[in-house]
Amino acid sequence: MNTKELIHYIAQTLVDYPEEISVNVIEGKQATVFELQVAKEDLGKIIGKQGRTASSIRTILAALSAKLKKRFVLEIIE
Repeated sequence: MNTKELIHYIAQTLVDYPEEISVNVIEGKQATVFELQVAKEDLGKIIGKQGRTASSIRTILAALSAKLKKRFVLEIIE
């Protein structure tokens, strides 16, 4: 499972409309940016109370990026 699939899988378990999830990957020289887009109704579930869910997803990405010696950034698109 690659990083894009991991983000998609995590989001899929949290939302009510999994068919509307889209993960766009932007490869840069400094970092790889993952743009996560979900249905408007599911945005609150991805962000979580006080941003805790989004922070948790970013923590998983940080651990993965340290292991792979790359820099990953998660952006949640509204």
